[in-house]
Amino acid sequence: MSDTKILIKKIQEGIQEKKGKNIVIADLTKIEDTICNYFIICQGNSPSQISSIVDSIKEFTHEGVNSKPLAIDGLRNAEWVAMDYADVLVHIFLPETRAFYNLEHLWADSKLTKVPDLD
Repeated sequence: MSDTKILIKKIQEGIQEKKGKNIVIADLTKIEDTICNYFIICQGNSPSQISSIVDSIKEFTHEGVNSKPLAIDGLRNAEWVAMDYADVLVHIFLPETRAFYNLEHLWADSKLTKVPDLD
């Protein structure tokens, strides 16, 4: 399994640990001129849950693949937090913010994989 695939798995585990929902992995590797190879999109129900998901992802990726995000943006109001792992960008939304920006539709050309919720 490649380092990127292991990183994606650890990010997914970090999201699920804090009950993040509606996880979608967008594979952008077949699309030219993208800023990364994968988007991981999910949601939390409140700004505090989103902050917890961010902390959990940081913990799982650090312990699992010794990786840290290059940048984290959006924590102040935590309606949409983006975590940059170079090859992988993680987007954690409040449901209404996710619906508004609709990133899945924006990247409809990519291969989208929906991850079933754990509960």
